[in-house]
Amino acid sequence: MTHRMLKDLVVATHNSGKLTEIQKLLEPFGVSCTSAGALGLAEPEETESTFEGNARIKAHYAAKESGLPALSDDSGIIVDGLDGAPGVYTADWAETPTGRDFFLAMSKVHEQLLDCSAPSPWTARFHCTLCLAWPDGQDQIFNGDAEGQVIWPIRGTNGFGFDPMFLPKGQDRTFGEMSADEKQPLTHRAAAFAQLVETCFEN
Repeated sequence: MTHRMLKDLVVATHNSGKLTEIQKLLEPFGVSCTSAGALGLAEPEETESTFEGNARIKAHYAAKESGLPALSDDSGIIVDGLDGAPGVYTADWAETPTGRDFFLAMSKVHEQLLDCSAPSPWTARFHCTLCLAWPDGQDQIFNGDAEGQVIWPIRGTNGFGFDPMFLPKGQDRTFGEMSADEKQPLTHRAAAFAQLVETCFEN
């Protein structure tokens, strides 16, 4: 069942940057967004081994606790030469005792590609799964990918996460070298949002 009346939405995140990005994408459709963090909701433990599973955990928790529809995003980078790693564990590769260090995570990807003598180019993709969940327990899933390759040395200081290492297909600059406006249409999140918009706002 498609729910078309979507005006007030909880974004199942405590990340202000992600909230701002999603607000910007939904603003043309008159959707008012607030974050799970702003509502004082806890962050549920992500116990699944798939993007879809973890997206569902976050969205259903936020929808149940808030009584509003909730949108979650679970995403990561999939490197073919590492058999799909880090994938759903992308953020875990950056964890340190003092917080997340994505330069360390990118270095780990590079080192493991060298260790296994993966042939170049090192093809990879960013993947995004969005889950739109409703307080009645229904949900809808939308997936998007950004194809490209990982490179070394890294280039650029914009963006976040693995952006300085990722060269999108058909481009000569990494996500880390692009402005937010240049990067946004090329992203995995934009691809998933295009499906959400087609389903919820254009049908």
